[in-house]
Amino acid sequence: MAKGDDTVRKKKNKALRKKLNRKTDSSTVSARIASIIASKKRRKAGKRRICQGMCFSLPTPDDPFNDRLDKMVISKRETKKIVPSELDQKMPTNKKDAVPKKGSVLEHDMKVDSLVAMMDLKDEQKKLVTLINNVGQTRHMNPGRMQIQLGGKKIGVHGHQEQACESARCPSKYLILCLKAIEDALHYDGTYNCEEGKSLFVNTWGVEFWRCYSVGKDILETSGSSSDVEQIAWIASTASDAISRREKEGLSFTSPFLLFLVPSKEKALKVRSLCKPLKAVGIHTVSLHPGASIDHQISGLQSCEPEFLVSTPERLLELASLKAIDISGVSMLVIDGMESLSRAGYLNTIKSIRQAISANPHTLVFNDSFSNASIPAVQNLLTGLVYRLSLNNSVASQSASIIQSIYVCSSKEEKMMKGIHALDDATCNQMIPQPLKVLYIVGKDNNVQKLVSAVKLKGYSISISSSLNIMEFENSLHSGIRGRHTVSIIATEHISSTDLGEYGVVILPDFVLSIDDYVHILARMARQTVNGVLHSFLTEDDAQHAGPLIEILEQCRQAVPEALRNLCHVVHPC
Repeated sequence: MAKGDDTVRKKKNKALRKKLNRKTDSSTVSARIASIIASKKRRKAGKRRICQGMCFSLPTPDDPFNDRLDKMVISKRETKKIVPSELDQKMPTNKKDAVPKKGSVLEHDMKVDSLVAMMDLKDEQKKLVTLINNVGQTRHMNPGRMQIQLGGKKIGVHGHQEQACESARCPSKYLILCLKAIEDALHYDGTYNCEEGKSLFVNTWGVEFWRCYSVGKDILETSGSSSDVEQIAWIASTASDAISRREKEGLSFTSPFLLFLVPSKEKALKVRSLCKPLKAVGIHTVSLHPGASIDHQISGLQSCEPEFLVSTPERLLELASLKAIDISGVSMLVIDGMESLSRAGYLNTIKSIRQAISANPHTLVFNDSFSNASIPAVQNLLTGLVYRLSLNNSVASQSASIIQSIYVCSSKEEKMMKGIHALDDATCNQMIPQPLKVLYIVGKDNNVQKLVSAVKLKGYSISISSSLNIMEFENSLHSGIRGRHTVSIIATEHISSTDLGEYGVVILPDFVLSIDDYVHILARMARQTVNGVLHSFLTEDDAQHAGPLIEILEQCRQAVPEALRNLCHVVHPC
């Protein structure tokens, strides 16, 4: 009869106990071996450490049974968890062109987290998050003073808090992957040498652009130059990220998502070459320019549905008139080199292209000049609220698209009359969809009571700073019927404490005491419009300001009135 498992187990255990007893018997082993065996038993009875799974703490004479370990409070290191976006779990997979070869870094079946680990993007993400936080604090939330460069000198002006970019979210991992693909392609071609801290991931302009695009405002780039490699990379990556997000929401596109208008064939090829690495993630780019036959381009457009379209204005309008391309659903419009396009005579063409877009696209305009020639075209394109984007702190950059109107008057009565006329022009301008807010900045010597009477006689409501001494008008101001438009009046000493960004029209009936105050007003006014106007009125008493004022006008490439030059000769005769 076979023995059961229990019987076999008991027999083995009994033999094992006998064997152990023989080893620990002092009569069979020496004292040294017996002490080693006892020490081993005590060590096995110890507590495990939390840091090493197979290590044991040894008992001590003070704590022979390791009781103190049970009373120890072991603090674990807290790791900061980064919560990924719901849209960043996988790459888009609904495009035919979006399927790369097996084993590719951008394989769509792989999770984005794995891709980030493979490409070692953790350090770059940390730099990017730090840069985003710094940009938000230093450029938007800093109530301190910034520096405006004027002729080699730095003039401090008071910053103001802007509410345009309040998004606390960081760029998605998909956007970072697109930047990585473009940067790797540039390194492979040898056309881009990434220095320390100069990676595309931590480009200050790109982070600033992403923040502006996230809040949905149109953007005016006022650096005074065309787009460069870093800017194009961030624009393309941001547009790719927007496409990915919308596709995950179930939306489809029948028209190109991004339309990039350029002034020449060379620029079109440059933009397309930078967008070409994004084809691995399903973003196809087509360039249209007069360098290729129109039949070849028509057949190419029929064989594909590009997400990005880079074109010169005249060739795009020609193809659109032939029904070869539909641009009615464009969601993002970039116009690169407005001044160059203006000189080439493309302003009417651009206007026709904008009218052919039935949607309301995000518009980005690169104004590659500070002259007044392209201002009407910019005003025609950017009709709503805009965000001025520039990392150039020069006075010409900060005051781009703001018209400086200088008047030389013979008397104070003439200054007041022309100031009222400028007010009427600002409020009755039919080209502006919404009336601009108007601000009068008056000096101590100005007859404020007379100015208030003249403005009220025109039917305007008035908002007056409490520091102005016009108590006899207080009752009539508060009890009077509200006029057609509200005009604000402040004293010159309150320039630095006033938020000038909300005012599109600023009138100086008496010129400010210093040219620094003029630069401060010019650089901080009209931050959300491209229709800003600064009216200044001078007499012979202000002749000492004529020379610096001419320098500012020339630096901003604006016309210098002949009367102002004559006023300058009063102080510096030839």
